[in-house]
Amino acid sequence: MAQEMTGLGTGGGLLGRLGEKVAGAGAPKVSGKTGPLGKLYLSQLIPALLLVLVGVVTIWSASLTISEARFSSHLVGIALGAVLALLVWRYDVRALSGMTTALLVVDCLLMVMPHLPGLGFSAKGMTGWVQIPLIHFRFQPSEPSKLVTIFLMASACAQYNGKIERFADYCKLCATLLLPLGLLVVTDLGTGLVILFTGAVIIICSGAPSRWVIPTIALIVGTVAVVIWASTVDGLPHLLKQYQLKRLMVFLDESIDPTGDGYNLRQAKIAVGSGGLLGKGVGNATQAGNGFLPEAHTDFVFALFAEQFGFVGSVVLLGLFAWMILSTLLLAMRIDNPFSKLVLVGCCGMWTFQVLENIGMCIGIMPITGIPLPFISFGSSSMVTQLVAVGMVQSVWRHRQKAA
Repeated sequence: MAQEMTGLGTGGGLLGRLGEKVAGAGAPKVSGKTGPLGKLYLSQLIPALLLVLVGVVTIWSASLTISEARFSSHLVGIALGAVLALLVWRYDVRALSGMTTALLVVDCLLMVMPHLPGLGFSAKGMTGWVQIPLIHFRFQPSEPSKLVTIFLMASACAQYNGKIERFADYCKLCATLLLPLGLLVVTDLGTGLVILFTGAVIIICSGAPSRWVIPTIALIVGTVAVVIWASTVDGLPHLLKQYQLKRLMVFLDESIDPTGDGYNLRQAKIAVGSGGLLGKGVGNATQAGNGFLPEAHTDFVFALFAEQFGFVGSVVLLGLFAWMILSTLLLAMRIDNPFSKLVLVGCCGMWTFQVLENIGMCIGIMPITGIPLPFISFGSSSMVTQLVAVGMVQSVWRHRQKAA
């Protein structure tokens, strides 16, 4: 019995069992190389840097015809993100383990910041921005909240060491996730979905039994269905905003909103299809260049990329994302510290959901949301967040041999 309770490091929970299989298959140990390069987890860092480079080329090409795609701003976001990622890499993120209450307070504060007088700022009809007075520095608090949520849920779940035995503890973890999530979905449903998926993955991998997880998923699906139905019936509470409801309807039938989101989806699919096998070349994206594809540098950046680099380029891009995510997951399977494991799992969950949702909406297999494509979409808040997440993975690797 004692051996079964030893947790994530020795087989407790989903991630621990997978780790045993990887180790049994002869996977390399986490000791790695010595020297300067030994402090870098190159298996994850290389694809991440290549994705940043792809994003630079994509946004530069967008800046040729889209005035809002300011290339200099994109480079500033990369520079700031790189500096913060370096600082995080040097910092031992395990120091945040056990700080659940403080992390929850910070997470909730980030969620409500756009609603505070003097700080909130509206952009493109969205109130999820904050502008610092006097210096006019503007950012989206929902982006760093993704990382705070990863630390929050990793801290809350790590204490169970890979095996959640009491239903009351499982409910407590779900409530810990739902509190900041409830504050966010009011203004940013897309980011709320990212946080929900990320937190759920961490809870599942921390040892939550399937007999609790499956009914929870069914409850979430049922609740979403009721909310959507109620939002279409007069006299009932409309929890979804009109534009959010239209996006869901367009997902089912793009002809419902031919001049709005239906038009955006149609143009995105045209852009992806017109790229053909090898694409039209850098700077030759006619859908975006001629103004047919809205938000080509942000929400629909994959359609812009696919038109320029075609099917082959898109496969390479997906390969880079897969390389980065799988290398992070493999590291999580080999790390003994439960908190570090769950931080890595959270990063994998965040990247996976954003990639699938952003690319999926561009080809019509996922509903339209404002979720950016990691490392590629224009937006300093998103770029800084993604690079700091890379720093988190590198920090786990750098400090893997030190005592917790």
